Amino acid sequence: MSVIWESKCKLCRRAGQKLFLKGERCYTRKCQIEREGRNKPPGQHGDDALRGRRLTEFAEQLLEKQKLKRMYQLREKQFSAYMDEAARRRGVTGENLLQLLETRLDNVVYRLGWASSRGQARQLVSHRFFTVNGRRVNIPSFMVRPEDVVGLHESKREGRFIQEAVQQVAAKRIPEWLVLDDKSFEGKMARMPERADVNLEINDQLIVEFYTR
Repeated sequence: MSVIWESKCKLCRRAGQKLFLKGERCYTRKCQIEREGRNKPPGQHGDDALRGRRLTEFAEQLLEKQKLKRMYQLREKQFSAYMDEAARRRGVTGENLLQLLETRLDNVVYRLGWASSRGQARQLVSHRFFTVNGRRVNIPSFMVRPEDVVGLHESKREGRFIQEAVQQVAAKRIPEWLVLDDKSFEGKMARMPERADVNLEINDQLIVEFYTR
């Protein structure tokens, strides 16, 4: 499991956009990206980094890769493995990469609204909160396939995290490639996600160029 040891808000400020690493806090005024005077790169010379400085082609590619890797909270070795698999598959490599990341079990749990962040979703999956097609799965990287049913185990439905998430899920928009039945605590993957379904401010082509340079 990849653990973020440094300030999550600093990672967002360094990326210049929200990476949604702190759950519901990212949607409030407490988010440092939203606060006046704090929406700049961290460090003593944060302002200087924005003045007339143009990133090199390599730096732009690296920044996009780092943003996506941190969004899904993956280590470099694991992220590179997904990139290799995306390149082997038919179709557009960048879209294949996002598809692989989106169909991870921890991300599906997050997208269904049962966790406020991908980090929390990963922890809940590791603690055997969820089932796939009726069988308990504790592997966050488990790949969910079309027609698979992800459910919340009966013994975990009264937990504080889950109750809070259920109350908040009504205000969230569930992606079109997923179907949620909040009464039975089950979600179904209706189809594979497409690029248009992944609402991330990421230039996936730059990431492909980074690994194929």
